[in-house]
Amino acid sequence: MTVAVDTNVIVSSWGSNDALNSIATAALDSASARGRLVVAAPVYAELLAAPHRTEAFIDYFFAKTGVEVDWNIDESIWRSAGRAFQAYAARRKVRQQSGPRRILADFVIGAHALRRGYALLTLDDEIYRACFPRLPLVEI
Repeated sequence: MTVAVDTNVIVSSWGSNDALNSIATAALDSASARGRLVVAAPVYAELLAAPHRTEAFIDYFFAKTGVEVDWNIDESIWRSAGRAFQAYAARRKVRQQSGPRRILADFVIGAHALRRGYALLTLDDEIYRACFPRLPLVEI
């Protein structure tokens, strides 16, 4: 089984919050034991965007953990992400929801996993269940 990994799981595995760090690290280890780990290109970009992170650091982490980067995001993924983002924005407007807004990268990550036939390991299961109901999620 191939598992796509969301940015928040990797960041949490690097974080200083011991409880979250332990949960994220265990989830990565468990998913790795069951098969292949992959991240979509936007995950790599999000990881690199943080201050003091370098490509060398991220590449080393991925090599050490066996995480592969899928740099190829084809048209079907972009279209699926766009449709899901559009539906999310419409639901948010109708419900007049407040709070943090999701960004396009979240929808590309979800669409990538769905279109490639991967399960998704994430800490944000609520948004992915709502936007990609057929996407299998890995429980944390």
